[in-house]
Order: sequence, then C-alpha cells, then structure tokens
Amino acid sequence: MAAGFKSGWYTVKLFSGFVLRGHFAMENVSVIKQLHLERTGTAPEMFLAPGRVNLIGEHTDYADGFVMPAAIDFATIAAISPRADKQAVVYSKNFSEEVERPLDGIGTRGSHHWSDYPLGVLAILQQEGMAVPGFDLTLYGDVPLGAGLSSSASIEVAAMLAMLHVAGVSLPPEKVAQLCQRAENQYVGAPCGIMDQFVSCCGAADHALLLDCRSLQYRLAPIPKHLSIVICNTMVKHSHAGGEYVTRRVEVEEGTAVLRGHRPEIRLLRDATVEDLEKWGHEMRPDVLKRCRHIITENIRTVAAADALEANDLALLGRLMAEAHISYRDDFEASCKEADVMVELAWKQPGCVGARLTGGGFGGCTVNLVESAKAEKFAAVIAMEYENATGIHPEIYLSYASAGAHAIEEAANTGAER
Repeated sequence: MAAGFKSGWYTVKLFSGFVLRGHFAMENVSVIKQLHLERTGTAPEMFLAPGRVNLIGEHTDYADGFVMPAAIDFATIAAISPRADKQAVVYSKNFSEEVERPLDGIGTRGSHHWSDYPLGVLAILQQEGMAVPGFDLTLYGDVPLGAGLSSSASIEVAAMLAMLHVAGVSLPPEKVAQLCQRAENQYVGAPCGIMDQFVSCCGAADHALLLDCRSLQYRLAPIPKHLSIVICNTMVKHSHAGGEYVTRRVEVEEGTAVLRGHRPEIRLLRDATVEDLEKWGHEMRPDVLKRCRHIITENIRTVAAADALEANDLALLGRLMAEAHISYRDDFEASCKEADVMVELAWKQPGCVGARLTGGGFGGCTVNLVESAKAEKFAAVIAMEYENATGIHPEIYLSYASAGAHAIEEAANTGAER
C-alpha cells in the first residue's frame, strides 16, 4: 500500500521504500508564499520553472545539433518581492541559508556556491542593461541535485522570471533561455548547451520538444497518453562544472577541428556526416573519433525519434533509444556501471517501450517510456533488482511531460494543476 504525504509543495507517494512522483498540487505553493511573507513581511509574486528529462540527444546541443527533451513535474518555485534598498537577498529553503549582496557587488564569476545560479542570472541581466531593483527572493525546488534532470536550469529560469518581473521587463521565452545559459556558462562556469534552459522555458504538457540548437526552431512531438515517463535515479552523482564532462567537450572540439581542416564549412559537428568520419577519422586520436561518432549519429537518431513519436511508431522509438544508450556507453563513454545495470534491467521488463541513460552522463538518471498500466510494477521490479545488483537503494519517479516556466497566478493557489 502507498502512504501519501505532503513534502514541501508536492504530493509524494512511497511504495515499498522507493519514491513515485505524485501530481503537482498548486495549493501547496502557499507554503512557499507564507515562508516568504514571514521572512520579509511582503506578499510575493510567484514563478515556477520545471526541470527536464531528455528522451534522446545527448551532448549534441553544444554541437548545434538536435535534442528531444520534455519538461517534467519537478520544478523550482521562486517567490519575489521588491526591497527599498539596493540589496539582493536570496534565501534557499532547500539549504536553509540566506545570501545578501549589494546590487553593485554581484561580480562576474561565482564562488562555487548554490547562490551562483540566481546571482549569475542577476549578473547577466545587469550586463544586458536591465535595471533590476533590490529584491527578496525565496527559492525552493525538488529537482534532484546531480541526477541529470537539470536542477540548475530550473533555478536559473525561475529566478530570471522573478527578477524580470520586479524590473518590469518582459522577454520572450527563447531569450530567457539564452540569457540563463549565459549565466551558467559565464558566471557558474559550467559549459552547458542551450537545451536545459530552453525546454524549461518552452516545454509543453504531454509533448516532447525536438529542438534545433542552432536555429532554436522547435517542434512538439506528442507522447501517447498511455505512456508514463519513469525516471530511475542511480544515486550516482555528477557535476557539469568540471571533470569528465569538460574533458568530453575538449575532445569534441579537437575532432571538429580535424574535420574542419578538410571541410572549412564544418563549424561544429552539426555540419559533419558519418561519411566525413569515414574519410578523415583516422587522423583523430581513437577516443576523439568515438566522441565525434556518437554526436554525429546521435543527431540522426534524435530527428528519427521525433518522427517516430509523431507517427506513433513506438517500436522504432524504442530501438532508437537503445541505440542511443549503447552509443553513449561505448562511443562517448559517459555512462557508468550502475546506469548500465539500470538500463539493462529496464529492457527486460514488460511494458517498457524504451530506456536509456539521460542527462550529462557519469551517473544520474535513466529515462524510461513505460505503458502506464505497468509503470508501478516496472518501478517496483527495477528498484528491487537494481539494489540487489549494486547494493544501492535507488529512487524511482513517475512523471509526465509538463508545461514550461510560468507565473503562478494568485487564483491558482487554491486549485490544482494535473
């Protein structure tokens, strides 16, 4: 039996010791609103930005390629109110910590602290010439940290919507995404592409989003109603700010330079083909060749996966997801033994349409498309067998494709969002 309880502003269910997602309950936003009111004495405006799970298309975004994520019902809430002085005061409920900075003392680089994400957003807005006044900002989210579900982009987008509000500025969601990416690249120091911030801004309920990371044009691909998104957390943490993620970026750039030497029109791997690798791959170091092969073939798979969703060809979609994981594991070498165990277990389960490691790699979560009628049994079996195989107790979340970032209207605080 499942025991339901309120955790912050989400309803969560526990099944045999692992977590299944509940539906987002809008009335629980009042918890954050009340916290902000108690801290500042001022009623806030409220904003929400979701995390994301990437169905297919890893490490293609910074190569100007294609990705196909979906916004999910894990999110960050930002509550904001103006201050009379020129101070930026940010409180994180997750960390139970407050940070205060003068508006003219934000700087251009972070300090490897959680506050780098909201302060980085403020720094970029200031660089853009936007006069953000003093403010109190309260943040709370439940996107798992280090799980590859884009907690950082969720924080950035929610914080930016809040700061734009107090500044009296309106920007299109595509521009918000670009500015948030700059904040993470320049202030936080993490060389992420545009995908995370873009889908947090532009995601749509019940749809995946195929994004061309060069043009920022996108199309929505419907996720069939009878499928659930089951996210399995290996509990192996990763970080984009350094280590192997950065090494892969360097290797990709090295391989791109080799191809560009033969075809100057190749600016990024988006412009390269499998035939190019067949001609000139021997000039690359073996690891560099494998990294490039992953990205070039992943671009092809990602567009094909969107076409498969639109055609409701779930068998093809599943094959493409499997091929994507194998490429991520063998060519990009960004998986880990725990993630491989999780994916291989999923492939064996009834009702599983497709499964693969998602996110930046080196840990984090797998994404699984599962027939909804079999999703809870799928989650229970994966949790048990994964723990038996690895000794690690996983977290399993049932999710769905949700809407992108938005203001939370006062009237919605007494209602419920699916």
